[in-house]
Amino acid sequence: MSELDQLAFDHAPMGLTLTENRIIQTCNETFAAMFGYSKEALIGQSFRLLYGTDQEFHQIRDIGLEPLRQSLPYTDERLMRRSDGSRIWCRFRARTLTPEAPLKRIVLSFALIDRTTDGPQLTPRERDVLLLLAQGQTSKEMARGLGLSPRTIEDVRARLLKKFQVKSVAVLLARFSGHEAGKGAR
Repeated sequence: MSELDQLAFDHAPMGLTLTENRIIQTCNETFAAMFGYSKEALIGQSFRLLYGTDQEFHQIRDIGLEPLRQSLPYTDERLMRRSDGSRIWCRFRARTLTPEAPLKRIVLSFALIDRTTDGPQLTPRERDVLLLLAQGQTSKEMARGLGLSPRTIEDVRARLLKKFQVKSVAVLLARFSGHEAGKGAR
């Protein structure tokens, strides 16, 4: 890589990283600073480091795999964990270099959505339901998987709609997938 290429990579206005099987192989200075680490501390680490819980890390793995298998980019918005434990709200974009096995080698970008807050404060239960909604699960399926009643799941869904000021789950999920239809609809 030429000196100019390296400068452009390291100082891009968004965090950039290349992972292999969810292990950080390289990243730019912006990515490291965004998460409060040095580049050296991140290289060779599992992406688990940047998620609040093991469950969140494992659940989020399969979201977006279908577009990646079709060689399409995937975009969503998510809460990530910094080195000090604080959370940041960021737009995540992914493009795989191996569509037959999307997570084998993937290029990721991260851009802060709001520098002044951590974004909407989600409870662990809200995070679980949001991840399962994105996977297309019904309230009954979520209730069974989380050991809750379908009514409890419906209450959490209603709370999410109110929190994000949207009128339907479709608009909520569109917002998280980065589709324009969901951004302005409230």
